[in-house]
Amino acid sequence: MDGGALPSGTDSPVPFFHMLSELKKTKREGWRRFGISQGESIADHMYRMSMITMFAPPSLSSRLNVPHCTKMALVHDMAEALVGDITPVDGVPKTEKNRREATTMDYFVNGLLGKVNGGLTGKEIKDIWQEYEDSVTLESQFVHDVDKIELILQMFEYEKANKGELDLGEFSWVATRIILPEVREWADAVMTEREEFWAKMGEEHTTYDLEAGKKPTEKQLAATDEYYSKNGADAQ
Repeated sequence: MDGGALPSGTDSPVPFFHMLSELKKTKREGWRRFGISQGESIADHMYRMSMITMFAPPSLSSRLNVPHCTKMALVHDMAEALVGDITPVDGVPKTEKNRREATTMDYFVNGLLGKVNGGLTGKEIKDIWQEYEDSVTLESQFVHDVDKIELILQMFEYEKANKGELDLGEFSWVATRIILPEVREWADAVMTEREEFWAKMGEEHTTYDLEAGKKPTEKQLAATDEYYSKNGADAQ
């Protein structure tokens, strides 16, 4: 971090507050490959995710702890404050990515937050983060889907901002990996909007569609599925 290491083992949360600034400064790396150098930060991504969780329709909200989902959206990428945003093309195995992030979360919980509020707040954050990683509960599955819809939204918004001169369709495959029908409905609306935009532009563009049999290359598919499927397993 800028300015040196933060003090650990204090009963003040202020050092951790400073750590969170890294999430505001660190850009989401997937867009840089396409020349978007001043794109969204990790904090930007998590903020919109947290808002999206609040719009769970009744068919979902009746079965979900929505405030818990909002918390999960706010902490799921927290380790990237130190680890950075590792993408599927970076060549880092999922297991190694998980190890780095778990080590970072332990540092946050046991170091920066170990004595804050008796350590309870840090433990809660770590438990919520781990629940997201395990992806067993309905809440965690919903937030994983929200992670994907936020990516799809940003993909299309960058294409619009570049007036059809930038095709980010490589990321469209993530839409096919959304599990819950309520979130799939949102994704379908975004993808329909995207198709209408490209038709108006009169330009060729990339869209990966499971039903149409349009898939990425096997290498791209393996990397994407490893990062965006539940538990890093192949999507169903």
